[in-house]
Amino acid sequence: QVQLVESGGGLVQPGGSLRLSCTASRSIFSFNAMNWYRQVPGKERELVATITSGGYTSYADFVKGRFTISRNNALNPVSLQMNTLKPEDTAVYYCNVKVGPTNYWGQGTQVTVSS
Repeated sequence: QVQLVESGGGLVQPGGSLRLSCTASRSIFSFNAMNWYRQVPGKERELVATITSGGYTSYADFVKGRFTISRNNALNPVSLQMNTLKPEDTAVYYCNVKVGPTNYWGQGTQVTVSS
């Protein structure tokens, strides 16, 4: 069992930056790929970024060049640095990890980009 908790969301103006963090209830750092997803009401949850246990990163086209995913430590395993934010980035952002057959999600953190 793994509990994930996201933090760092908030209200920011277009062009601004936020850094999201994900904390875990136990160490999952070394063995699992970590993901950030986002979701807006009425739409499916979409993958934003992935970082593997070996440090390989991949990004959705709509955030390439603006967002950076990074691994930190065992209980704070992943962060998402978001720069040059746009209104269309407004969503609830979720941390995700798959451990064995089970997908774990945090409760999400709201990011609102608005002037």
